[in-house]
Amino acid sequence: MKRRYFIGIVLGLGLIALGLGLRFAPAIAFSLALAVPSSEVWLEHFFQEPAREEIVIPANGRALYANLYRPANPRGAILLVHGLSRAGRSHAELMRLARLLAQHGQLVLVPEFDGLTALRLSGQEVDEIKAGLLHLGGLARNVGIAGFSFGAGPALLAARDLPNVRLVGSFGGYADLRHVIAYITTGVHTFGGRRYVQRQEEYNRWKLLALFVAFVENERDRGFLQAIADRKLANPSEPTDALEAVLGEEGRNVVALILNRREDAVGPLLARLPPRAREALDRLSPLAAMSRLSGRLLIAHGAGDDSIPFTESLRLAEASGGRARVVILQTFHHTGPQRFWTSLGPRVRDGWNLLRLVDDLLATP
Repeated sequence: MKRRYFIGIVLGLGLIALGLGLRFAPAIAFSLALAVPSSEVWLEHFFQEPAREEIVIPANGRALYANLYRPANPRGAILLVHGLSRAGRSHAELMRLARLLAQHGQLVLVPEFDGLTALRLSGQEVDEIKAGLLHLGGLARNVGIAGFSFGAGPALLAARDLPNVRLVGSFGGYADLRHVIAYITTGVHTFGGRRYVQRQEEYNRWKLLALFVAFVENERDRGFLQAIADRKLANPSEPTDALEAVLGEEGRNVVALILNRREDAVGPLLARLPPRAREALDRLSPLAAMSRLSGRLLIAHGAGDDSIPFTESLRLAEASGGRARVVILQTFHHTGPQRFWTSLGPRVRDGWNLLRLVDDLLATP
């Protein structure tokens, strides 16, 4: 038990660092390892760098590039799905977490999803994740998956169709993309009869626009919308009036939705999207998949997340029929922790909840 809880501390800090932004967590974890008597044989794992290799996995006629972290004696395997990130599988915190998991017996596969690195969701990510899971299943037993942020949705959808996945984790994920759109554009989210309002970062609107590009049917509008997103993501104050002026009806409807700030306008604006876009929102929303997941379910979310509201994780947990362990971390948002000393008590409770969550992650199925 002592061994498992110490590993839980280290991996818990790693999960915070990856999904919730505590950038100095690995240093703390390393310091904790040094503070424990070195006579503990199991501590040797912390100082053994796992082997890492780049592999290529066939995925529906495409090449899926991935990093594979190999422990000396694998006792399980897990696939990590990154979120909307240009760094993809090379994200520093993702690599650090993969190494920590590998140091404790997990064979860790970290693919690079081209759509997610381009800040898009197209649906091909689901098939790519399935290919990765099948490949991992040929290398080890007890396969699990953990998805982060916008990568959690495709991860849940892929696990739905593969009954042998033993563990499914969603960290900062979403249930229904329509709720995420409403949240990013208006700051409003609801659950269980309660209404919440949170100040939004304008930058998130342009990430949402980039995500939407793949859903647009008109090729000309798709190109202009991508150009608008690229400019705004590089410099949110960059004027794009000239590009917006040449958009067709489909493109104008998308921009109207992205720029909207009124809660009562979200529904009508969504209804004006083309059929392909509305179908994609349904297809890529994993809420209905929760009841079909066969493995253990772990869900965590930061209460102050300004990209995906924490109520989305509550919806996922509710849809699982009570099977999920869900933790809402009161002192974290999407990309970093709140100020440390002003929230010490809640942070201690969050730390304990994370340790319990990670203990579940490490438990033998």
